[in-house]
Amino acid sequence: MLVVMALGGNAILQRGQPLEAHIQRENIRLAAKSIAEVAKDHQVVLTHGNGPQVGLLALMNEAYEEVNNYPLDVLGAQTQGMIGFMFEQELRNHMPGQKVCTVSTQTIVDPTDHAFQNPDKFVGPVYTYEEAQVIQQANPNWVLKEDGKYYRRVVPSPQPKEVLELPSLRHIVASGDITVICGGGGGIPVRRDSEGKLHGIEAVVDKDHASRCLAEGLEADGLVLLTDITAVETDYGSPDSRKIKLCTPQKIKDFHFAAGSMSPKVESVCHFVRAGGKFGGIGPLNRATDILKGVSGTLIKLDVPGGITYYD
Repeated sequence: MLVVMALGGNAILQRGQPLEAHIQRENIRLAAKSIAEVAKDHQVVLTHGNGPQVGLLALMNEAYEEVNNYPLDVLGAQTQGMIGFMFEQELRNHMPGQKVCTVSTQTIVDPTDHAFQNPDKFVGPVYTYEEAQVIQQANPNWVLKEDGKYYRRVVPSPQPKEVLELPSLRHIVASGDITVICGGGGGIPVRRDSEGKLHGIEAVVDKDHASRCLAEGLEADGLVLLTDITAVETDYGSPDSRKIKLCTPQKIKDFHFAAGSMSPKVESVCHFVRAGGKFGGIGPLNRATDILKGVSGTLIKLDVPGGITYYD
C-alpha cells in the first residue's frame, strides 16, 4: 500500500519549545521511529511542514541588516534541505539497509489567489500578547494573529496547483522499495509568467493541501496527516467536544475547524477521499501505525455506518 504521510511543522518543533536544532533533531528522531514502523509494511512518501523553521529564518533575516531580507520562497527551500537532511538521516538509522531519498520540490501557485489579500498561514514561534506587541512594533509589515492562547505571524498560503517534480516522483515511487521525503513546507512556491518561465513567490504553501495534491497525483492509497493532537474534535476547547474516530467527508462538514490549523487538514483528507483515495487520516505522530489500523486518530472514509463514530 502506498501512503503519503505529512508531518506538521509543529510536531517537529512543538508549541512553546525553544527553536533549538537539537530539540528539532530529537523530535524528528521520535517521528522517524514511528514512520519507520509504517515503512516496514507499506511504501511511504513523507512530506513535512516548516512553519516554525521558516519563521525562525525570517527572524534571523531581520537581525542581520547588512543584506536585504531573503524572500519566503528561498527560506522555504532552505528548510527543505535542513529538515529533509535530518529526516533522511534518522530514517536511515531506523531502517538500516533500506533505500531513503530526499527530493526538493516546487509547487505552482496562482499569484492572483485570494490568500495574498488574506494571509492565514502560521509561521515562526509563538508569542505572548506582550511579546507580540513588541514584535509587531519592530515589524510593522508583518501580520500577527491569535493562535490559541498565543500569537503568531501569518503569511499568504495560496492553493497548490501542481507539483513540478511529480513525473520524477512517479518514477521513484514505481520502484516500490524507496521511502521518499519530498514536498517540504508544501513545496517551494513558484509561479509561471506569460512566457511559461518560473519565478519564486512570497508565500508558504500549506503542507496539508500540497500533500493532498501530491497524494492524488501519485494515486496513493492513503493520506495520513501526523500532528500534535490525538484526534479531530467536534468543538476543540469546549467541554462538550468529542473526539472523532471515523467519519465521512459529508458528515464532517457539520463541524467548524480553525483556519490555518485544523481546517486545511480536514479539507485535504476529505478532498483526497472524494478524489478516489481509500482513506485519509489525522492523528498523533507517535501512533502512525495505529492510525492506519483505525485505533488512533481520526479516519475519513466514504463508507462509515451512521456517517460518524466517536471515541468513548
